[in-house]
Amino acid sequence: MILRTLLDRYIFTELLSPFSLSLGALCFVMLTRELLRLVELLVSKGVGFWAVLKVIAMLLPSGLVLTLPIAGLIASITAFGRLSFDKELVAMRAAGLSLVRLSQPVLLFSVFVFTLTLVLSQWGQPWSSLNLKKVALNLLKDQLALALERGTFNEPIPNMMIYVPEGEQGRPAPGIFISDERLPNEPRVIVAERYHIVMDAEHDQVALQLENGMIHSRPPQTEQSQQIGFVSYDIKINLNLSSYSATEERPSYDQIMARLTETGGKDAGALRRMMEYYKDLAFPTASLVFCLLGVPVGIVSKRSGRVGGFAVGVGIIIAFYILNVGCDFLVTALILHPFWGAWLPNVIFMAITTVLFYRMSRQ
Repeated sequence: MILRTLLDRYIFTELLSPFSLSLGALCFVMLTRELLRLVELLVSKGVGFWAVLKVIAMLLPSGLVLTLPIAGLIASITAFGRLSFDKELVAMRAAGLSLVRLSQPVLLFSVFVFTLTLVLSQWGQPWSSLNLKKVALNLLKDQLALALERGTFNEPIPNMMIYVPEGEQGRPAPGIFISDERLPNEPRVIVAERYHIVMDAEHDQVALQLENGMIHSRPPQTEQSQQIGFVSYDIKINLNLSSYSATEERPSYDQIMARLTETGGKDAGALRRMMEYYKDLAFPTASLVFCLLGVPVGIVSKRSGRVGGFAVGVGIIIAFYILNVGCDFLVTALILHPFWGAWLPNVIFMAITTVLFYRMSRQ
């Protein structure tokens, strides 16, 4: 077992505190936009608190895949920066412990971060995407149900206004009024005697079933209005009109290869998709590199403190992101193979880590 000594456990414990703090801060930053939308749903739309918590749970796997490697990097920089600043690292080295030996707890920690990132990217994200679709349908149904509150005008989705007249308590509503302007060239006004809300999970839709009503419209090419009576009429609302639409279905590896074969390997979209498949393993592997890179970087930036360690870590991630963007451009420009587009940033940062480890070990 790697953590067989008190020193190993001490170094491992030093990593946990900055890792937890930075992970929480990064997740909050990553989900800030979504949290604002959720607060709007909770306050202005009246959506239930439990439904909001479900959405947050569905969004967390995608956020953690991005934040776990960054938090691991910041943790190792901060921990070894503090050990170096307080001269504890000097005492450990004086006792005959090499930097490679002192990095064993970091290696175990990096394997933990890598495993967690890999599990979330391979199984957590697909699971959350599937369940987010169901939660989005329920949210859309809740928004529509709240919009049918009697005596008030409500807009459950953009360009659709619904009004239900007030009626006697305990009796069905006397009717429903709908102003539908989702098609700007064909606005419609619909009135009906009765209504029901029906979910169509198979087609990712929520339907408003109307009974015994009239549709008033004005075709764009005529100056006369048009009236159509109906006994039953369904207004279908697609999931993409919800605050949380379903994510785009990812094409299979065979479909991407078929597309590349058709275009002679020149389709930019297919090349990016192929690079994403390689990144499914390359990005979790980056967490291994980041955690180990933080050891020599933390020693070099020992006077930066925790805030400085966070800043240095963010700077390294920005450099890694710029390198990924450059590789993406080279792949779409047919200069680089998608495999190397996904793995080249890891190779470069691993080389930098090896050089820094060698230099710090000789000091």
